[in-house]
Amino acid sequence: MSQSVQKISTFWLIAVMSLLSMIGPFAIDTYLPAFPAIEADFGISRALLTQSLGFYLAAFAIATLFWGPLTDRFGRKTAILSGMSLYFLASIGCAIADTYNQFLLFRLIQGAAAAGGMVAGRAMIRDMFDSQEAQRVLSYAIMFFALAPAIAPILGAWLHDSYGWRSIFYFLALFSAIVTTLVLAIIYETLPVEQRQSLHPFAVFSVYLKTLRNFRFQALVLANGACFGGFFLFIASSPTILFDFLGLAAEDYWMQFVPMVAGLMIGSFISSRLSHKYPAKKTISIALIIMAVATVLNLYQAQFLQTSIISFVSPLFLYALGMGMAMPAFTVMALDCFPDNKGSAAAVQSFALMMTNALVASVVVPFVDYSLISLVLAQSAFLAIAILFWLSRKA
Repeated sequence: MSQSVQKISTFWLIAVMSLLSMIGPFAIDTYLPAFPAIEADFGISRALLTQSLGFYLAAFAIATLFWGPLTDRFGRKTAILSGMSLYFLASIGCAIADTYNQFLLFRLIQGAAAAGGMVAGRAMIRDMFDSQEAQRVLSYAIMFFALAPAIAPILGAWLHDSYGWRSIFYFLALFSAIVTTLVLAIIYETLPVEQRQSLHPFAVFSVYLKTLRNFRFQALVLANGACFGGFFLFIASSPTILFDFLGLAAEDYWMQFVPMVAGLMIGSFISSRLSHKYPAKKTISIALIIMAVATVLNLYQAQFLQTSIISFVSPLFLYALGMGMAMPAFTVMALDCFPDNKGSAAAVQSFALMMTNALVASVVVPFVDYSLISLVLAQSAFLAIAILFWLSRKA
């Protein structure tokens, strides 16, 4: 393959993987501004509707454990196309649901389907590039992954105001159809037939058992999940923060999400620039220090400053910047623990990340969203856990 062709392939891989990485955040964040309307339509409480977010994340997490072996057996492209087709149908189902139980069922299916693209996409990137280059490519993909939460609530608020909340899920169906078309037209399979793994239950169980026994892998995966959990707290509780604490409206969602996403994107860009200068472990260490400083500032503003959108989002911007630096490095270091089972390794990594988010949305947020200081204390606890896992990875 000529260098020019390789460059084109790399460009399109990054472009399509970036769009694919936005599928999950769109499904999480686009419908948040429509919470009051969905609650009124189905006659349910805020706490009950929040459970739909937790169910989506739990389904996503559990499904990754199935998508990992499937993508190692049948190939990355097949897994992406299968997941996106199912996601399309589930999004239509959410849009036409007559009851909350129907809506919740289709959200479960939507979460399980979205997992396939994330698992296969990360494995595909690692198939094509060495560790340093994979970190750079993942950094660019995560920049777009970070862009989605900024666009999603704004787009969701506009769709809700213009066409009603159900239009949000029609949009998700359309977006998944576009991504599926691009994958069909542009992306080629990156897993050679001779490298495909057995789908026998004992073989799958053996691979997952190896990941459980590998303490370094588990420490990296759980550290990454805990870091993101400290960030996701403020996404899952955003309706309460914006509507109740700050007295803002649905069209003001950008005030929280744009700075957070800007931090993620800047951090991811920094990570891409550092990938050829420093080892991944140094990038992560620097990122954790930045997140620790952000958490201290967050505690200070929550305790001593009058709550305002500026004082609230400033520490979150800094935390997101550190997290944007750390995520690509965490991902590459974890996948490198299992070079022959990258799909399954990516599945375990995604499982830990999404189960943490499901725990945050379903269990943690209902207990801590009564005040800003309690949310910040929970963030501090998540970061402390991440640092402990990071420091213990050599044990």
